[in-house]
Amino acid sequence: MRRAVLVLNSLAGTLAGRPDLPALIEAALRRAGFELTVIGDDVSPDISARLEAAIESDAPVILVGGGDGTIRSVAARLAGTDRILGVIPLGTLNLLARDLGFPLDPLAAAEALARAEPRPIDVGEVNGQVFLCQSVIGVPNTIGRTRQRFRRKGGFYAVLRAAMAVLRALLRQRPMRLMVNAPGWEKPWRLWTRAMSIVNNGYEEGTGLMFHRSRLDSSTLYLYVSRNFSIGWTAKMMIAMALGMWKRSSDIHILTSSAFAIHSRRKRLLVMNDGEGSILRTPLRYALRPRALNVLSLRPA
Repeated sequence: MRRAVLVLNSLAGTLAGRPDLPALIEAALRRAGFELTVIGDDVSPDISARLEAAIESDAPVILVGGGDGTIRSVAARLAGTDRILGVIPLGTLNLLARDLGFPLDPLAAAEALARAEPRPIDVGEVNGQVFLCQSVIGVPNTIGRTRQRFRRKGGFYAVLRAAMAVLRALLRQRPMRLMVNAPGWEKPWRLWTRAMSIVNNGYEEGTGLMFHRSRLDSSTLYLYVSRNFSIGWTAKMMIAMALGMWKRSSDIHILTSSAFAIHSRRKRLLVMNDGEGSILRTPLRYALRPRALNVLSLRPA
C-alpha cells in the first residue's frame, strides 16, 4: 500500500460532462494499491486551496488530476523535497503525462500508477517561475490565451470566434526583436522572431512524435526559434512534425545550454509556462534544477 493524497481539478476539460469520472478514478487508484485520502470540493471549491491542503498533508505521494498547468503549480512546491508527484491526465495536451509513459485515458492512467516507479526529473525555471515541459514566447501565447478563453464555451459560434481570433493573431502580431545569450557564448545572438520556445529537455523527431521528450533528466535546455509563423507555415510544420521531419526545416533554429538570458526592448513579455500565462519582466533568465522533482513514471527519467 502506498499512502497518497488525491486532488482533481474539477474545471479540467476531461471532467466536463463526466460527473461519474472522479469516483471512478478514486476506485481505480484504490485497486492500484493506494491508501487514498481525497481532497474534494467539500474541502474547498477553489483548486488552489485544495492543492495547498494536499501539500500540507503528510502523505508521501501527491496524486494530481489536471492539465500541465495544474501539475506545474504543484511541482513548484514539491521540487527539492523527497515527496513524490503522480500525474492523472485531465487536460488538453497532457505533455508531461505522455512523456512519463502514461495512457491519456484518466482511468487507464490511474490503474497504470500501480506499475509506476519514482524517478527524478529536471525542473525548468524562468525568473523564478517553474515549468516542467516548455516556456513559450510570441504568437503561440496569443493562440493559447484564445483557446483558454473559449474552451468552456460550446457551440458553433464559439468555435468560429476562437478560429477568427487565432487567425487575427497569426496575421497581425509583429515580430519581436530579441537578444539571446548563454554561458560560454562569445557574443549574444540578436534576432527578429514571432515565436520562441524554451524546452526542458529536447523534443524527439520521429513519425507520430509531436512534442515528445524521451529524456527528462539530461539537464539541458533547448531553445527553438522560428522566424516565420504564418498560417501556411504552421500547417506545413504540423505535417512535418507528424512525419518526423520538422528538424530539417531551415526556418527552425535549435540551440542548447544549461541556461539562457533573453533580452528585449520591451520591459515585460507574456510568457506561457506549461500553458499558464504570466507577464514577466525582462530580461528573461532561464535555468534548470537538475533532477529536482520526484515523479511516478512508467519510463526511466
